[in-house]
Amino acid sequence: MAKQRRSTTPSRRRDKKGGPGSGRRKPCLFCKDKVEHVDYKDITTLGRFTSERGKIRSRRITGLCRRHQSQVARAVKRARELALMPYVAEPVGGDSPGRRRDRDRD
Repeated sequence: MAKQRRSTTPSRRRDKKGGPGSGRRKPCLFCKDKVEHVDYKDITTLGRFTSERGKIRSRRITGLCRRHQSQVARAVKRARELALMPYVAEPVGGDSPGRRRDRDRD
């Protein structure tokens, strides 16, 4: 029969309070300000919900509720279609070795 481990101090997992992954969600920015509809013309606000590469950030990162996250995604896509926001951001570094060069060689 195997020995059972019995410790006098509680395990470390139970002591953790408020750290990363504590289960506490950020409040929705739009619900807090009582915004009904997300405006696709407000580029500064929409820029907060996209990454530096131009991708739409997830709910887990933005802290938005389901309703406002879908409105933000729709607004970002609409702003991209109207050329208010870029689809993809330009690369910061120079020419990387793995990229294709210009096909026009004269």
